[in-house]
Amino acid sequence: MVQLPPWLPAPAQVAIPVVVLLSLALVRRLDAPAGRWGRRLRSRFLLGVPWGTLVSVMGVLAVYLFVQQGAGNWRNPVTLPFSSWSYLYPVGWLLAPFSHTGPGHLVGNLTTTLAVAPLAEYFYGHFPSKRGENPFFSRTSNPWVRAFVLFPAGVALVGLATSVFAWGPIIGFSGVAFAFVGFALVRYPLMTVVAVSAQGAIRTTYRALLDPRIFGSASRRFGEPWWYGIAVQGHVLGLLLGILLGVAVLYRRRERVGALRLWTGAVVLGMSMTLWALWWYRGESTYVLYRGWGVVFVVTLAVLTTVAATADRRPLFGDVSRQQVGLLALLLPLAVMVGVAIPVNLTTVGDASVPGGGPAIEVHGYDVTYAENVQNQKVSAIDVSMFGETTNVTTSGVIVVNDDREIWTQAVSKGRLAFDGRTRVRVGGVGWAEDVRVQRRGWSAVNGGTAYQVWLRGPDDDEWTHVFASQPAVAGPTLANHSVVVRPADGEFRLLVTRNNSTVADAPIPDPGGNVTLAGIRFTREGRKLFASLDGTRVQVAARETYR
Repeated sequence: MVQLPPWLPAPAQVAIPVVVLLSLALVRRLDAPAGRWGRRLRSRFLLGVPWGTLVSVMGVLAVYLFVQQGAGNWRNPVTLPFSSWSYLYPVGWLLAPFSHTGPGHLVGNLTTTLAVAPLAEYFYGHFPSKRGENPFFSRTSNPWVRAFVLFPAGVALVGLATSVFAWGPIIGFSGVAFAFVGFALVRYPLMTVVAVSAQGAIRTTYRALLDPRIFGSASRRFGEPWWYGIAVQGHVLGLLLGILLGVAVLYRRRERVGALRLWTGAVVLGMSMTLWALWWYRGESTYVLYRGWGVVFVVTLAVLTTVAATADRRPLFGDVSRQQVGLLALLLPLAVMVGVAIPVNLTTVGDASVPGGGPAIEVHGYDVTYAENVQNQKVSAIDVSMFGETTNVTTSGVIVVNDDREIWTQAVSKGRLAFDGRTRVRVGGVGWAEDVRVQRRGWSAVNGGTAYQVWLRGPDDDEWTHVFASQPAVAGPTLANHSVVVRPADGEFRLLVTRNNSTVADAPIPDPGGNVTLAGIRFTREGRKLFASLDGTRVQVAARETYR
């Protein structure tokens, strides 16, 4: 078998663009547009190209590569300092809408942008909408200015709005992507549905070009519910801003779309883009999804959009026109979102101490520690209880605090660390980044709980720092009325034999192949398993934790 040089593309990577181009050529021949496609694009775009979309995409990509240092660490960019933690931390809310948590997040938002933003830019247009107008009469009508300055500037302003007026910390371009969807929806509802569907095709093609063949196998996986972490409030805010801007352009140009088409497009988009995923916390690793109310929310939003976009200038009552009522219908939910966002985003971490009371690793103003059952300072910043839910929630895991940047966050959940065993938390700022390593070790008692400990290691540390020890774990089997307990303490695991809740004897858990006798019971370590023997009876009492 001939071995190709590694720098040559795989046959499938060559075949994908060839097949796409050949199929487009065939479609062009069958459709015989006779220049119609190009003329239509050039009627709205300078030189027939959506330059504003391309400039915006390149700007977001530049933030990921150079500000978040994704160029040097593509899969693990710096994220903590680039979230919108508080109004008192400008770097966060200025860069949050253009930053991303990783390559999957980035590719998802950019493929959506590439699919939908050209349609929004087509509606906006690089040329005046009125016939006979000189496009170079003013700066705002100059197609070069509209393509390379005004459209990207509008994108930046909408991005900042999604950061400033979202509820709590957000990160990502998805709010702007939803604004593109809302803006295009009010003029081209069904085409917007097609464009959003095309996003999946673009993403799949991109991934196929990067890696045309992948292998998979059955394996254990850890993961929260897929809808956990969706920033629905940021998505809705972006969508409403886009709809409002689109309706304003419709009113100015005196254009109108069919109500049924618009309502249908709005409902289909809301469902397909998971705007119905209204969720909240129910505990440390438990969440609730209000799917039923989410569907009601999407349909209500579609009705508001349809009423606003199809309204005309006829008076509804007195001097109040239908268009004014339509705009008010859109402004009210936006006003509610802004009213909630301002007090939430004005909250501060202040001089918050390291949670849990244990030691922490300090890296240039960041305090990294591990704690369990501590109040989430960001979610609980304003104590509210309604509809059976509350903002007073607790969290467990690796916690990162930075008073100067108003950061308080769970960087790694307790469950994730228990599954992985070790991980890294990346902290940093503009121009620098450091990793704090995290390690968990534990013993699981048979028919009992798990005793475990957590260590941290800073970038300049020579040794691991012990930061947390769990409660002891009691094994289910008993021998001669004695219980076996695994107790974590000071970085080691001790084996206790108890009777009537009193410790009879204890010793460190032996090394692999070793043994120890406590209260007449012989404990033998075989690899990761620990066995107890007494009077010819031998049972397993514990096993060292295994990780993925």
